[in-house]
Amino acid sequence: MDSVELPKRIFTLGEEPFPIKSISYHTDDSKLFSAVRDALHDDEYKELKESRLGVFLKFKEMDFGWASRLVHYMLCFQLNIKKKYELWSLVGADPVRFSLIEFEQLTGLNCEYIENLENSRCEVKNEMASFWEQIDVSVDAGPSSEQIIRACKRCQEWSRDDRMRLGYLAIFSGFIERRKYSSATRASPARLVRDLEKFENYPWGRVAFKVLMDSWRAKDFTKSYIVDGFIQVLQTRVINYVEKNIEEMFLKWDNDREDVAVENIIQVIFNAPPNWKWTMNCWEDEGINPWTIQRRTLCT
Repeated sequence: MDSVELPKRIFTLGEEPFPIKSISYHTDDSKLFSAVRDALHDDEYKELKESRLGVFLKFKEMDFGWASRLVHYMLCFQLNIKKKYELWSLVGADPVRFSLIEFEQLTGLNCEYIENLENSRCEVKNEMASFWEQIDVSVDAGPSSEQIIRACKRCQEWSRDDRMRLGYLAIFSGFIERRKYSSATRASPARLVRDLEKFENYPWGRVAFKVLMDSWRAKDFTKSYIVDGFIQVLQTRVINYVEKNIEEMFLKWDNDREDVAVENIIQVIFNAPPNWKWTMNCWEDEGINPWTIQRRTLCT
């Protein structure tokens, strides 16, 4: 192992930031999904729940508990990697990966690659402009959760398709791109709801994963922080990686970076001798960030 380049820790071993306060998040809005459940007819809600995006409704109905310290520890025991859309953490001496592969395995969402993922083109025609006016949203923006809740209270006389559009937009706003309650979502992906079949089959798993990764990468783990997106999936279970053929372990993302050290982890996993195990000696103790025990002591 001495001759193999591996990633360094972000924080020095034993000097990881202590979770002074809980991580906050915007998803799992009870008011939003209660409003949607009341607004849709029973057959409409059943159809939404059985759709490719129904996993979010099923998750909501599970009343899943939030363990912020577990997620915080995963984030603070990270390895410093160049790839923008993977997270590698150490659980003891074992490297644990959270990537789109694991996200897809946990959620069952469509995570296929497409070009221009977040710049989907959907021409604003009269029908779309009329629906946006109906939900009282500017044609240049996507709806906020607050706007969707208000629309749910007056949608009983709408067409079935328009109520289904409202349900899909609730999932988009409430889980896929969840931000503040009153914050607008992005117009371009939201407009795809004009075509219900196209909306359901869009690779929302890849979108949701990217929203989550972009959000936590911008956080300072030494302070209180709020994460956008479906962060609850990080705590569902800890797995080393989803087993694939080695060539399938390297995912395609636009504008991603090469990272030899991360590729070396995967090569070791696939090519290590029988009964070989990771040990603490495989990883340097020193991290790249200047967080110290003294600073942590002052905050506790």
